[in-house]
Amino acid sequence: MSATDIQTITVTVNGESRRTSATTVADFVRELDLAPEKVAVEHNGAIAPRSSLQSVQLRDGDVLEIVHFVGGGDHQAVLDDDSWTVAGRTFRSRLIVGTGKYKDFEQNAAALEASGAEIVTVAVRRVNVCDPKSPMLTDYIDPKKITYLPNTAGCFTADEAIRTLRLAREAGGWDLVKLEVLGEAKTLYPDMRETLKATETLANEGFLPMVYCVDDPIAAKQLEEAGAVAVMPLGAPIGSGLGIQNRVTIRLIKEGASVPVLVDAGVGTASDAAVAMELGCDGVLMNTAIAEAKDPVRMARAMKLAVEAGRHAYLSGRMATRKYADPSSPLAGLI
Repeated sequence: MSATDIQTITVTVNGESRRTSATTVADFVRELDLAPEKVAVEHNGAIAPRSSLQSVQLRDGDVLEIVHFVGGGDHQAVLDDDSWTVAGRTFRSRLIVGTGKYKDFEQNAAALEASGAEIVTVAVRRVNVCDPKSPMLTDYIDPKKITYLPNTAGCFTADEAIRTLRLAREAGGWDLVKLEVLGEAKTLYPDMRETLKATETLANEGFLPMVYCVDDPIAAKQLEEAGAVAVMPLGAPIGSGLGIQNRVTIRLIKEGASVPVLVDAGVGTASDAAVAMELGCDGVLMNTAIAEAKDPVRMARAMKLAVEAGRHAYLSGRMATRKYADPSSPLAGLI
């Protein structure tokens, strides 16, 4: 059979039209120079299990989404006495960092190392089918050493968030995930109705969602009851750097929760992270405060120390406040 006799069809992959002679989804993935075992595929709106890609027939007009990321961290190290646990998984560092806004992957990796974080949030995005060999985050941050926490950044409905995390689980086998469902683009505040809906669905499907939420003790408790394995109230709008605006509600959320509580947005500098920990939070998640610093690597180190200092201060027990002065030097024996 000559090349002109080979039948081709047109499919849409990651939003782009493409001609192919592949007859199965697995063949098409290989045609893109991708390894089927390292990607997740959605075929006409349904997840195509990796084990069945070779048997899924490709037809003219089919629509595919192909996303990537592999693996997840495995923590076997000996842990100190002040470790924390979420969904049965134990970590030493109470700082979680994001992987966006850095000038390049090298800077991202250097900042991560300086921060001492063991968990990074990662966005689930389409594979670049035009350049499948372009550098990926996994080339710089080893998912065998660092726990990847897939998130739903940019999702504005429960359905979008659920779809994203189903693809993430197919790509890397993840069940511990970060859920955020945004209400609108200006404030990036969470839509709590959609967030609660997504939490219930994901928990019923075996996911372990750590959930971004408003700083409302009632909403946080509802998320916990719906299946959230951690609640993550905002300290201020995402990326604002304003610091924790309402310490009272964060403290009330922590007092009423039986799952970990982590401040998830609004940190601008090291003192903000220390405040979150002094309130008794189990940890802090941040991205912009490090990535947009003039020296991200140095700021990452500062955040590590701030989280540790705030935690030690909380465990030490703050002195009582007083209305009036109380001299630190004894008055007895004055000359």
